[in-house]
Amino acid sequence: LKSNLVGSFNKQMALIILISLFVIGAIAGKYSKEINEQKASDKNDNQVEFRIAKLNQVWEKAIRMQLAPVRLSELHSDLKIQEKDELQWKKLKAEGLDEDGEREAKLRRNFNIILAKYGMDGKKDTRALDSNRLKDHDVKDGDTFDDPRLDKLWNKAKTSGKFSDEELQTLQREFHHHKDKINEYNIVMDTVSRTEEIHKNVISPLEGDMKEHVVHKKHADLKQRMRDLNQGFERLRKITHEGYSADSEFKEPRVIELWEMAKRSNLTEVELDSLKEELRHFETKVEKHQHYQEQLELSHQKLRHVEALGDEEHIMRNKEKYNALAEKAREMGYKMKKHLQDLTNKISQNGLQHNEL
Repeated sequence: LKSNLVGSFNKQMALIILISLFVIGAIAGKYSKEINEQKASDKNDNQVEFRIAKLNQVWEKAIRMQLAPVRLSELHSDLKIQEKDELQWKKLKAEGLDEDGEREAKLRRNFNIILAKYGMDGKKDTRALDSNRLKDHDVKDGDTFDDPRLDKLWNKAKTSGKFSDEELQTLQREFHHHKDKINEYNIVMDTVSRTEEIHKNVISPLEGDMKEHVVHKKHADLKQRMRDLNQGFERLRKITHEGYSADSEFKEPRVIELWEMAKRSNLTEVELDSLKEELRHFETKVEKHQHYQEQLELSHQKLRHVEALGDEEHIMRNKEKYNALAEKAREMGYKMKKHLQDLTNKISQNGLQHNEL
């Protein structure tokens, strides 16, 4: 009897323990689920824009600076391209590639260019005062492009009578593009100069970015940019004197620049025809991106107007529209710049124009 009672008691205890474990497990599971959901919720509430910390810092700073909407959209696209390139480089590095640090140096240079381009390098407008830069004149009232050669050419084009209103708009975009290329050249030269200044003060000059061949690459890049600038200016000078030819292939400056690069390369006729078709698609993408930028600017102006009136419901509707346009402009900007990067690489790898003379 005693044995039966003990056996029965043990079974009951085992059952109680089993039920307790089940209940505890259920509670723990529920608690764990709630914790995970809370983490996911926290992640969504504090969603970061980029996967690399320094890029997020730049983006947050740009928002604090209240960059103009189109400018902010352009910065977002540039940071997305930088993010893509840096993540690709991390993969290569993990596979033991880029031992000479060349890609890493280029990434660092590109990042410095972004900072300078959007006024976040701490130098503000000091570059414009540096007499070593391409822009070595005093800015006068009426200057359109901050460059005496460009201003002189532009004034000549406007008064020549050789261009329709539409052609003048196209030419003006080409002049602005050339001005941007000059600014970019100055930024690159500035970053190279600073790198070399640091190079003089390091104990181990062969370390990382300071390797001699990397510095040589930077100078080669500068030389090529200068050649491109000279060829671009010659093209503008020729158009100003002769007008646009009837068989002009493209209208957008970036597309024209790519096409000129391709014609100077060693691509075959078949390859050039194929590239021409791809450039037409790219030009459509550029025009579409410009359309979204224009819509974004108009939406921003309307939002500012509505905010001044103080109608909360109207403000909310316009803010939603503005945010949707901003997102679309960023998305289009990234796709366009990635396509530009791919086309430039394709032409450079197949052409002769990037070879050292």
